[in-house]
Amino acid sequence: MDTVILITVIIVIMGLAFDFINGFHDIANAVATSISTRALKPRVAIGIAAVMNFLGAISFTGVAESLTKSIVDPFSLNNGEFVVLCGLIAAVIWNLMTWLVGMPSSSSHALIGAIAGASIASASSFSVLNWSGFTTIIIALIISPIIGFTVGYLIYSLFKTLFHNKKLGKMNRRFRFIQIGTAAVQAYSHGTNDAQKTMGIITLALVASGLLKESAGIPFWVQVSCAASMAIGSSVGGYRIIKTVGTKIMKITPVTGVASDLSSLSVIMSATLIHLPVSTTQVIDSSIMGVGTANHKKEVNWRTGKNMVVTWFITLPLAGLLAAVVYWISAAIFL
Repeated sequence: MDTVILITVIIVIMGLAFDFINGFHDIANAVATSISTRALKPRVAIGIAAVMNFLGAISFTGVAESLTKSIVDPFSLNNGEFVVLCGLIAAVIWNLMTWLVGMPSSSSHALIGAIAGASIASASSFSVLNWSGFTTIIIALIISPIIGFTVGYLIYSLFKTLFHNKKLGKMNRRFRFIQIGTAAVQAYSHGTNDAQKTMGIITLALVASGLLKESAGIPFWVQVSCAASMAIGSSVGGYRIIKTVGTKIMKITPVTGVASDLSSLSVIMSATLIHLPVSTTQVIDSSIMGVGTANHKKEVNWRTGKNMVVTWFITLPLAGLLAAVVYWISAAIFL
């Protein structure tokens, strides 16, 4: 088998493995609130999330098409398919490490940082990056959690105004049913954005290897296989991270859970519609913190929040450094 084709096949396998890991790594963000309030049993919540993740992933391709060109120009890379493979390996390693310690780090940061890091290592220069597109992605990743926090604060403040004459505690039973719907839609929004990132990276590899024309768009088989991989990963469930998101940020009630879900899904879907990749982990967790602040800021476990923020900020550069190391070692052995 031709070496280029062999590496590309391995890239597809690694990309699907990343989506599988992303599924059980990030599924906590979509279902943690509904599980913590007992609106849904864990297995039911994860099953619903798996189906909705799949449906969301096959519904859009805009984010994937944007990523194909936004990080690097595929034709500017020497051994482009090898570079992508090293980036994927590093992203998978990072996701597994953070999953083992139960920290909801951003899979998006890991993947984007790893591809950038491997590309820089390959070219021995930062000039290989498509700075216009890469800067846009970084800005979206930075701003989206701020927007998530703000929207969460505003939505829960609106809830308090609308139900001023009623005790929100007495509304929990009704909101528990509503939360089933918001959790499902949130899982759908997760699929519309997160699964597309790997679609874009696999397509980048196909273009770099000359197996696909740059103007061809995202192949349907790539779209379906990535969607299926994430859905299968979602069905496994990331119980370690579910515990962190569902209980360690703040005590979540059905009312605050619905407010958090509405906040995060609105931000994620908006980003998907304008073809911007965002970190669903960051958006969902920051929405929970925004809702908690609007309810009573002392209810938020700011120590956990601080640890999350630190992890979010270090993920992209550390994943990039890890990818560079993986590239240097691999290149020394195979190139």
